[in-house]
Amino acid sequence: MNGRSIEYIHGMNKICLVFVLFYWLSSAHAQEVALLKYEGGGDWYANPTALENLVDFYNEHQGGNIELAPKEITVDQLQEKAPAFVHATGHGRIYFSLEQAAAVRQYLQRGGFLHLDDNYGMKEFAIEAMRAVFPDIEPVDLPGSHPVYHDPFAMPDGIPKIHEHDGEKPRALGYFYEGELVALITMESDLGDGWEDPEVHNDSPEKREIALKMGANLVHWSMLRNSSNP
Repeated sequence: MNGRSIEYIHGMNKICLVFVLFYWLSSAHAQEVALLKYEGGGDWYANPTALENLVDFYNEHQGGNIELAPKEITVDQLQEKAPAFVHATGHGRIYFSLEQAAAVRQYLQRGGFLHLDDNYGMKEFAIEAMRAVFPDIEPVDLPGSHPVYHDPFAMPDGIPKIHEHDGEKPRALGYFYEGELVALITMESDLGDGWEDPEVHNDSPEKREIALKMGANLVHWSMLRNSSNP
């Protein structure tokens, strides 16, 4: 093999490396918000206007440039798409197979963030699904000192109560991996309902604003995770 052939091969290797790095950066660090289309029978599509409004609110108030994924994603697409923030909602059963639980776990360990929002009827299934994802991690009620409640908006009362479920206080059940919050289940709150178009639920402007602020905090946290965990 002559010198020119060797130089050509080296040159092609460099080009391939550039393309690999570009793909990795664009996929692993894409600042996107996505809706999760999960299995189990729950209505994953329950709040069709919620995420678009949340993205618009975040960009407007934080000068951000995050985008809503053009289409919902499945668990099997998490590694390929790798959005910074994945939102799941519904009134029924959410289920992860062993393979899907492993995919969710890898996504979270690599910097992703999962928000499961009980729209009434989902919470027990969400807890069970997350038990499959992290069988050795015990979830905890997110303490008021966590940045999710303080940045960029101050939420001194924690997770806001948007809609009534069973007369209980709203809860935020957090999952920590290596000391960092990677997933959150919000219950007795209905945050996603508060993100929807005003005419959907006829919530007051004040209630919608506080729901959007809490959602913006979650999105903001996911961006910090996404940028610091390659």
